[in-house]
Amino acid sequence: MNMALPAGTADAGWLRALDAVVPPLLRAFRPQILVSQHGCDSHWLDPMAGLRLSVDAQRVAHAAIHQLAHEAAGGRWLLTGGGGYVLHVVARTWTHLLAEAAGCPTDPRARIPDRWRQYASRRTGQQAPELMTEGSDPAFSRFESGYDPADPVDRAIMATRSAVFPEHGLMPEP
Repeated sequence: MNMALPAGTADAGWLRALDAVVPPLLRAFRPQILVSQHGCDSHWLDPMAGLRLSVDAQRVAHAAIHQLAHEAAGGRWLLTGGGGYVLHVVARTWTHLLAEAAGCPTDPRARIPDRWRQYASRRTGQQAPELMTEGSDPAFSRFESGYDPADPVDRAIMATRSAVFPEHGLMPEP
């Protein structure tokens, strides 16, 4: 599922959009297997997508998608990597993803091994982060708690739901 979110969308809006669109569609569609792509170019340091996500929001999304795979597809989940141009972002995000898929989520406060940090610093010329987290709070309010027509993220959610939900027997609700 692709959604046209406004440039600059950050953790709370992105997670709100994910929660508002993907679970209802998966429940209605009932796939035999859930295939998800986990690019990192949505990260705030990555110039490609114009989004402002943290590693922490991506980690929360991985867990939500994993849960949906169990709920909607009997636990069958094929996950893939994708775009991402910041070495320490891709490494942390995909580590969280693979640990989640293995059923052993990585503690966000875990220290990154010094050997890897030294390697990343040599490769990029930048100091590598020390922890698996960026310290962001990936909390969000659920779309069902209220639609705000003045919010561009909510308008994008509603446009997506209006375009896609009827095809699956779902009706968008403001």
